[in-house]
Amino acid sequence: MKFNSQGREEVTYDAIVVGSGISGGYAAMELCKKGYKVLMLERGRMVEHGDYPTANLDTWDLGILNKVPREEIAAHYFKQNRLNWWVNEDNKPWIVKDDEYDYDEIQRFDWIRGHHLGGRSIMWGRQCYRWSDLDFEANLKDGVAVDWPIRYADIEPWYTYVEKFVGIQGNKDGLSHLPDGEFLPPFQLNCAEDHFKQAVEKTFPERNVISARTANLTKYIPELHHGTRGQCQARNRCWRGCPFGGYFSSLSSTIPVAQETGNLTIVPHSIVHSLIFDDATQRVTGVNVIDAETKETREYFSQVVFCNASTIGSTAIMLNSKSERFPDGLGNDSGELGHNLMDHHYGMGGSGVFEGMEDEYYKGRKPNRGFYIPRFRNINDATRQDFLRGYGYQGGIDRITDMNAPLGPEFKKAISTPGPWRFQATCFGELLPYHDNRVFLSDDKTDPYGIPTLVFDAGLKENERKLREDGVNALAEMMEAAGFKDIETYNSPTAVGACIHEMGTARMGRDPRTSVLNKWNQVHAVPNVFVTDGGFMTSSGTQNPSITYMAMTARAVDYMDKELKKNGTI
Repeated sequence: MKFNSQGREEVTYDAIVVGSGISGGYAAMELCKKGYKVLMLERGRMVEHGDYPTANLDTWDLGILNKVPREEIAAHYFKQNRLNWWVNEDNKPWIVKDDEYDYDEIQRFDWIRGHHLGGRSIMWGRQCYRWSDLDFEANLKDGVAVDWPIRYADIEPWYTYVEKFVGIQGNKDGLSHLPDGEFLPPFQLNCAEDHFKQAVEKTFPERNVISARTANLTKYIPELHHGTRGQCQARNRCWRGCPFGGYFSSLSSTIPVAQETGNLTIVPHSIVHSLIFDDATQRVTGVNVIDAETKETREYFSQVVFCNASTIGSTAIMLNSKSERFPDGLGNDSGELGHNLMDHHYGMGGSGVFEGMEDEYYKGRKPNRGFYIPRFRNINDATRQDFLRGYGYQGGIDRITDMNAPLGPEFKKAISTPGPWRFQATCFGELLPYHDNRVFLSDDKTDPYGIPTLVFDAGLKENERKLREDGVNALAEMMEAAGFKDIETYNSPTAVGACIHEMGTARMGRDPRTSVLNKWNQVHAVPNVFVTDGGFMTSSGTQNPSITYMAMTARAVDYMDKELKKNGTI
């Protein structure tokens, strides 16, 4: 495949950002604010903030129970919807069709994707939790994989920096292993959730039930929350896209700010084939691109490239960027590129019924589901288990109604009469960074654009199985302590990828012989390439990772800017 550009000066920028999601949008904004001319390449279609086709539709506008017809699922979403809940009529506009971008599996991998401007920042879960040194020191203390090259002190000011802009609602809970941040007023626990909190914390002092922390603007502060944003309306329709800009997304927040500087150029339908490596300078000079609509090829050039195409997307590009210097993929001297693939694993949790507080209710909706129970295993010697790391829970308690009454006046009365409280919670477990959990390029199969397709081979192991059993048992203990009845638990292991928190494959580390990136998110051997999406993660923790991606992105841009201004090169 040949890539030939005419008029190179017309396609040269200070920086190229590949991808427009959580981290790509943040990279573009930070670069543009510092005065760099930035090209953002998005493989999917252009979307304007507010162009959310289902955002204002009611339930009865969305077909039968919001479900996509089986024939359509079988034709287009046969992998995206293997969990039987992910693809619905209300979020379907944001989900990649498998028949247009398929992949292969040795072990099942649920790769959930969204190809459009803004990426998965439109339909993300918005839960935001800082890491602590419990997480950053874990690999070293456990003798697993490689040590993180940073500690909490390195990223703490960057958490603060991005939280102020993003807007995170939550409480200051004073937990050393789940540090407090810069919070907006929280969505409070309802009375049943507060009852659960009091019962759990009294019975199990090492366990904490806190209000879930999410990127929803419970208070809109114009001097902080720049972009096209406003206060969260608590409609709980977030994965459709929010016309109010009530939650953080690239479309409502980082991209508009970048555009206001006049420094951002966005080119959609741009599939990055590979990075252009110059053997003389040992630097990347630009990117090779295929037009998704015409399949025409072109090149773009820059001083710096930020890879933010997603954990899998960026690694695929780097693996396909082969040269005499890097026959196994750009920056892959260690052989670790594509390895150490992680995700959080779930498919474990439970439910129960609470029959007290029948005279209590609540008003409105919450987009944060309710409560979060941070990790409480392997925190210290007193909480040590026969497995490594831990898990956390996300859940909520709502009043349930009788949906089985006869149709007519009785049904109308039944569904407007509150019944008992229904508890539901899902457990999210940490997956260790195993070298043999990996993604790689097919040797003999290509996609419609001539790019090698991806092959996944990743799964849970014995440590995860032990962790899951404990997570389910501990949840049952907490429900019993709170006096719940009809307790049910489940443990149905999901495939890696199903949690949509894929991480690793281009990990950070102290030693170029065992890692792809250094502590500044730079490719060890190609210092003008930065990877600040989930690919850089050295372990997975239990917390939702997006706020860490954003903090590390802002930190990397700041470092790059200072180095470039000091040395004239990077």
